[in-house]
Amino acid sequence: MDASEALPAPVPQAPPGPAGSLPPHVPPGPADGLPPHVQPGPATVAAPQPAAAPPIASIVLPCYNEGAHVLAELERITAALAGSGLTYEILAIDDASTDDTLQVLRDAEARFPQLRVIAFRRNGGSGTARRIGTGLARGEIVVWTDADLTYPNERIPELVRILLTDPSFDQVVGARTTEEGTHKWLRVPAKWFIRKVAERLTNQEIPDLNSGLRAFRRSVSLPYLRLLPPGFSCVTTITLSFLSNQHDIRYLPISYAKRAGTSKFHFLRDAYRYILQVLRMVMYFDPLKVLMPPALWLLLIGLVKGVVDMVRHPFYFPASTVLIVLASLIIASMALLADLVVRSRGDRAADHFWMAGEPGRPVDPGGAHGAGAPGVPYGPGHPSDGGPRR
Repeated sequence: MDASEALPAPVPQAPPGPAGSLPPHVPPGPADGLPPHVQPGPATVAAPQPAAAPPIASIVLPCYNEGAHVLAELERITAALAGSGLTYEILAIDDASTDDTLQVLRDAEARFPQLRVIAFRRNGGSGTARRIGTGLARGEIVVWTDADLTYPNERIPELVRILLTDPSFDQVVGARTTEEGTHKWLRVPAKWFIRKVAERLTNQEIPDLNSGLRAFRRSVSLPYLRLLPPGFSCVTTITLSFLSNQHDIRYLPISYAKRAGTSKFHFLRDAYRYILQVLRMVMYFDPLKVLMPPALWLLLIGLVKGVVDMVRHPFYFPASTVLIVLASLIIASMALLADLVVRSRGDRAADHFWMAGEPGRPVDPGGAHGAGAPGVPYGPGHPSDGGPRR
């Protein structure tokens, strides 16, 4: 058989077409995913969209049964911030309200694009709402306020701008000039006493210990969020946490209006918690200030009583004198052990940032309870590294 007969006939080759087109003998059709009248074009890859820049300020707004007036508060806050030129977000946290607060907030989301609504399945308290809201905030400056129309929230931009323009302050607190809460005749002396105790223990003047309107740097507050109690004393805690670690606070006088709706404050229970929280926070940061004074006073009383007993009854010490001296020694030993625990628990120091004119900006090393994500610098010129300072 001839060799030419054994070879198959050559297949005619189609002339090359333009790049990205189909060969001429293959008509486009449904099998190609295109209708017959549409010619396929060159393949394109969508360009990645740039991530939205985080806002400057995050307003954390706890809401519990505030449905009748929370919308008015949102309107007031957004009007003030929209006219300030600051970028912002509002985190409205519904603390398992039993009225229509959550529905009002959900309806408001379509009206206010900067609003984010977070709903709790069970009531956790204002401290829990503020702690979670601060953790979820994207802005470097976090603002705490209430939704009961008591605080002048139209002044929020003023608080934020103080932190933006003055890096020496880490928190700005709206110090109320009047008291308009319930049980006024009981609250005024109780607050004065608790405030004086806090001033004594922190060695700093505190015009308003538990104001609900305040702005602070989120990066500085993160190490202290785990210390926040679930109730009203969370504002006292964040104040004492900053003061006990040499984070400067500026107090701005503000007016204070009568609240809308029903107050959730219970005098006996919450006053007791305030006092307990003040002592707890000072014990956490500086236990010697709480334990050492009574130890020294007991020791002095025991020594004086021992001298008197020696004069009255030579070489005889009553059991009461021995117990007073032993109690003073036990308390002093507890104070020293507590101080040793505080100093050895691993809180980071930032003494090198105390020097004036320190160049550059610190970078946060991060951590589970640290001051932010790794490698994230703080605001321009900010002197703090976000951790507790001794």
